[in-house]
Amino acid sequence: MNSSASIATAPAPSSLRVARSNPPRIFIQSLDQGYLAALRAGFEWTGFARELSSETRIAIKPNLTFPVFRKGVMTNPEALEALILYLKDYTSHITICESDSGGYNRFSMDEVFARTGINEFARRHGVRVMNLSDAPSREIHVPAGLRRLRVPLPTMLLDETDLFITMPVPKVHANAVVSLSMKNQWGIIQQPSLRLKLHPHFKEVIYEVNRALPRSLAVFDGKYGLNRNGPMRGDHVDLNWLLLSDNFYVSDALVAGLLGFDWREVPHLRYALRKENIASIANVECNTGYRAFQRQPFFLKRDWTDYPGLFTFHSRLMAYLGYESPLAKPLHWLLYRFREPFY
Repeated sequence: MNSSASIATAPAPSSLRVARSNPPRIFIQSLDQGYLAALRAGFEWTGFARELSSETRIAIKPNLTFPVFRKGVMTNPEALEALILYLKDYTSHITICESDSGGYNRFSMDEVFARTGINEFARRHGVRVMNLSDAPSREIHVPAGLRRLRVPLPTMLLDETDLFITMPVPKVHANAVVSLSMKNQWGIIQQPSLRLKLHPHFKEVIYEVNRALPRSLAVFDGKYGLNRNGPMRGDHVDLNWLLLSDNFYVSDALVAGLLGFDWREVPHLRYALRKENIASIANVECNTGYRAFQRQPFFLKRDWTDYPGLFTFHSRLMAYLGYESPLAKPLHWLLYRFREPFY
């Protein structure tokens, strides 16, 4: 990873890029009437319906962290198709996008698009599907202590998108504690190998990645959540809600609370809210009493085989040893003697 400070920077963000409601507005509703009904109500209540036009260019980033659909692990294709059906009433400029996933065991997002049915319903509705892995990119710079990191992001998102929609799933995460709307943008860093190298600077990088995006909306697919261990090996929990927000930081703090976690104990959330000068989410404006959607508190229980990944997540030295050094292959071979690869 090149840590040089001499990089090409993006144009200064426009007012559209940073516009957010004040106080933050969050919509949450049960899915008893289905995804489409909840989406219609959510876009109206948050005001996003009034911002859409036939010229609006929209990029949708689902959470596709497994080769085939798993409840609580990834965005439900049913939710994604419902969002497309809603947006098609306004614009035809819609792109579903994601990069190759899998970390050390990379797998093709093109295969995921095919195996989950996304390609099929995208063709049916006339929207574009895009694997971001090899798309043109531009570097942003990320201050991380005394270092200045260079992180390439797709120019399609930075320059050719008016509204970015992220579709996270509420789940626990063995390294990040929770994976919510901010964390979902880790997947727009196009190369899995670079994501691994950046893990020790996760909180700084994910904050700057989200700041670089255009006007953004979180659409939480809360039909299922993931408890005990994540982001892939936990137990799915029926939650049955959908949540919309134009403020990723506040919505993540609120959803973390719904799952039973104090956002102040989640390093990347604590960092982001401090950078945004948000000390409390008490003034959030919600369409209903959101605490009614709390269930039994979630918990994170790491297996002993999770700890090598946790150490590399927090240590530059361990990340180098585990992913870049000549020891990387034998260390992974040894780990897989005790734990099967995720994929």
